[in-house]
Amino acid sequence: MADIDPLRLDKTRFRSHPDLDVCSHGLTLWDLDRLFKVDGCFGGSPYMKLRDVLSILRDAYCRHVGVEYTHILEPEQQQWLQQRVEAKHVKPTVAQQKYILSKLNAAEAFETFLQTKYVGQKRFSLEGAESVIPMMDAAIDQCAEHGLDEVVIGMPHRGRLNVLANIVGKPYSQIFTEFEGNLNPSQAHGSGDVKYHLGATGVYLQMFGDNDIQVSLTANPSHLEAVDPVLEGLVRAKQDLLDSDGEQRFSVVPMMLHGDAAFAGQGVVAETLNLTNLPGYRVGGTIHIIVNNQIGFTTAPEYSRSSEYCTDVAKMIGAPIFHVNGDDPEACEWVARLAVDFRQEFHKDVVIDMLCYRRRGHNEGDDPSMTNPTCTTSSTPSAGPARATPKP
Repeated sequence: MADIDPLRLDKTRFRSHPDLDVCSHGLTLWDLDRLFKVDGCFGGSPYMKLRDVLSILRDAYCRHVGVEYTHILEPEQQQWLQQRVEAKHVKPTVAQQKYILSKLNAAEAFETFLQTKYVGQKRFSLEGAESVIPMMDAAIDQCAEHGLDEVVIGMPHRGRLNVLANIVGKPYSQIFTEFEGNLNPSQAHGSGDVKYHLGATGVYLQMFGDNDIQVSLTANPSHLEAVDPVLEGLVRAKQDLLDSDGEQRFSVVPMMLHGDAAFAGQGVVAETLNLTNLPGYRVGGTIHIIVNNQIGFTTAPEYSRSSEYCTDVAKMIGAPIFHVNGDDPEACEWVARLAVDFRQEFHKDVVIDMLCYRRRGHNEGDDPSMTNPTCTTSSTPSAGPARATPKP
């Protein structure tokens, strides 16, 4: 129902659901100005015109964010989400819009420089999915707003260098040095470690607040999703050390990035989700961000999974799921903050499915016109979240 695919690969599905037609519910255009009893569901008014109800519902569910929460068993959580989603969204201030744009530009400029300077070197580019940088920034900022102690990130290799530079704060010079093949001999590396396997630690300072928060990125191999249980165990250990008085405050937040094909296809994802609510393994909720570039290596979604969405596996733990258009950075930012608020309110996992695309091949040695011709044709060279963003 929502406009969540920046490429609109399946044009037959865009706002074509029969539930969106008033005639499917026994109503006509002549009913738009009739008053209907809504029992205060929309802003407290007991009665509203059908026209106004439709406007609220379209803004909540048919724009650039789609929401799944009716599978959640707890009515309190459903009601909380419904109220937050259907409330009128507060537009970011001009200063906040400029900040979002600056994060997008930083992510895009970083990838452009690497593509120009280190032609053909593997880096697993984030191009086409740059909105994940302002999304992660917003989530970490909201964690700082709640006064939490640390955000620990686990992620695969795609976009890792961009996250290291623009989220964790690893110096550009150090990253470029690794591209030149000059690894720091004082740092211990395994024989197979490469630049997109490494982790780092930094401190996040709020741009529009006074709080700061520790941010760390765990090291991991190229084996997709292998870091998931490692991250959860690391966070639980940190929480146990901080909560030595026995009270669980869950002040360390695990943030996990996934690919769409890996989230649906890797068994370790379901195994780790299954531990979510067990007393011995609870971490108070994980923020899952799926960088959904709508392809797994060279395999299209319709040939790689049987479910409608790659996120359907998360329904088994009753996690709310947000699908968001990656070409709308403001929507990405809003969803990230809402996800953190839900995690803090109910101490449960939240899943964000950010639909985007992969500008280049699986790695920079691939020709995307051969391995991913459909998306390559749909995404023009000038496309990108920063260029799609209206200037403040």
